[in-house]
Amino acid sequence: MTAQLAVALVLGVLAAAEDLRSRCVPNWMTGAAVIAAVLVAVGGGWHALARTVAGSAVGFAILLPLYALGGMGGGDIKLMAAFGALLGPSAAIEAAVFGAVLGGVVAAAARIFAPKVRSIPYAPVLVLGSWVALWGGGAHAF
Repeated sequence: MTAQLAVALVLGVLAAAEDLRSRCVPNWMTGAAVIAAVLVAVGGGWHALARTVAGSAVGFAILLPLYALGGMGGGDIKLMAAFGALLGPSAAIEAAVFGAVLGGVVAAAARIFAPKVRSIPYAPVLVLGSWVALWGGGAHAF
């Protein structure tokens, strides 16, 4: 198992569990994941480090409009930035698309089976989307 995969697995499990429990993804969790991604990237040289920074920026920026419109919380954006740092910019986009599709399915199911639910915790679908992008070949090892 690569360090990148280990960080993605631990981050995913912790973030999804915390969001389901408290509807919050704490800053310490996403910050630690970004730091871990940078530390993993340092071993791969400047190119890997640049890819990590670009991935984090793309992960953050792709969800920023949804946050600005009130469609999701800040923890979700920071979680996507952390996954972007682990995945790189192109796979961060893939992860966000996979997460959006999964989120749509979960939201539709919530509307059907629990019509009084106003919102869903979004970290679990971002985690699944990121894992799909990671295991689907979108992310490249440092």
